[in-house]
Amino acid sequence: MKSKIKLVENMQFVGTADSGHGVIMDAPPSVGGNNTGSKPSELLLTAFGGCSGMDVISILRKKKQEVTDLEINVTGKTAEGHPTLFTDMHIEYVVTGRAIEEDAVKRAIDLSLDKYCMVGNTLGKAAKITHSYKIVQEG
Repeated sequence: MKSKIKLVENMQFVGTADSGHGVIMDAPPSVGGNNTGSKPSELLLTAFGGCSGMDVISILRKKKQEVTDLEINVTGKTAEGHPTLFTDMHIEYVVTGRAIEEDAVKRAIDLSLDKYCMVGNTLGKAAKITHSYKIVQEG
């Protein structure tokens, strides 16, 4: 895997992955940016949620769970005096569907966080990661 990051103007960068998909990153005006893109620390939280979410939904579908929606909320607490160094992170999963089994959800989350999600595994070496989940049963 690789990504190419290029300065566009001021503090705005465009990052492009091997897939050709890109993302705009920018800093707030207080540090010379235009605030026209995401901050890298925000993208890190988003990448963590997306990576784990893909794992969880894939595992649940393989286990024949009728998932209709998955929402993931990731929060990061930063070190005092260092606004971009995460010390603690919390990831919350809201799984919606029909006849969702709690054991299947627990197992899928554990597998993602302990084994499959590369972003979570990398972040877990630097920050304490906790998680919670909620199951919303339909019909």
